[in-house]
Amino acid sequence: MTQVSTAPLTLIAPAKLNLFLHINARRDDGYHELETLFTFLEFGDDLTFTVTHDPDIKVTGDTNGIALTDNLIYKAALLLQQHCRCQQGVTIKLLKRLPMGGGVGGGSSDAATTLLVLNKLWDCHLSLHELANLGVTLGADVPVFINGHTAIAHGIGEQLHNVELPKRWYCVIHPGEHVSTAKIFTHPDLKRDTPKLKADWQTENLRNDCEALVKKLCPEVEKALQWLLKYAPSKMTGTGACCFAEFSTEAQAQQVLAELPEKWTGFVASSATISPAHTALNAHFEMK
Repeated sequence: MTQVSTAPLTLIAPAKLNLFLHINARRDDGYHELETLFTFLEFGDDLTFTVTHDPDIKVTGDTNGIALTDNLIYKAALLLQQHCRCQQGVTIKLLKRLPMGGGVGGGSSDAATTLLVLNKLWDCHLSLHELANLGVTLGADVPVFINGHTAIAHGIGEQLHNVELPKRWYCVIHPGEHVSTAKIFTHPDLKRDTPKLKADWQTENLRNDCEALVKKLCPEVEKALQWLLKYAPSKMTGTGACCFAEFSTEAQAQQVLAELPEKWTGFVASSATISPAHTALNAHFEMK
C-alpha cells in the first residue's frame, strides 16, 4: 500500500523534577509505596509525529541504539493502537535532550507524550484517566505526565493530587552517571520506612529517600550535590543522577550554569504547573 502521511506535529516531552521523594514501604509485589511531589519543566525531548495510513509504527532519530521493541515510545504507540484497534500507523522522530538514567523522566515523558498525541491524531477519544491506566503498565511515572499537572503522587506514583506552586527557575546538572532505577529500588540499603505525610505537608522535613544510597553508589552525584550547595540548597531528582537547585530568577540559575565544570552537563528551565505537552497539544487542536 502506498504510504500517505499527514502533516508532521512536533511536541515537547517535558522533564520532571521530584521536589521530594519519600518511600513508605515495600509491597508484596515488589513495588514501593511512596509519596513524591512532581513538577514539570519547560524543557525536554522533542517528538515529531507523522500519521500514516498503513499500520506500521516507526521510531527514528536519537534512539541510542535501543531495539525498537524495547523502546518506550514504540511500546506506547503499539499499546494504544492495539487497545483502540486503530488501523493507522505513525512515524515518530525523537530529538533527545534529556539524559537517560537521569531521574528527569525522559522515557516516561516520551511514552506519555506519545499516548497523548496519538490519542488525538488517531481519534481514539480516550479520557486522561483511561490513558493513565494504559500508561502505568509502561512505568509508574507515566500517569503524572498523562495527568499534566503539578501533583503529589501516592501509591506507586499513580494516585495523584494536584497542587499549585509558584513559578521557579531550576539549574539542573547531570554528573555523567547513569543510575538504574531498578538497582536502587531493589537495593537492601534503601530507606523504606518514612512515615506518610500529614495534611500540612509543607511544614515537614522533606527529602529524597534515594539520595543517601545513590551518593554512596555514585560518587559523582555526591560531588555534584556538594558543588551546587555553594549556590543554593541542592537536591537529587528521582533515583538520580540529575541534581538541581532552585532560584527565583532565570539570571540566578544561568549564572550557576555558566560556572558548571566542563565534565558535567546541565540546563536551566522554569517550572510549569501545567505540562508543556498539554499546553502545546491543546493549543494545536484549538487552532484546527
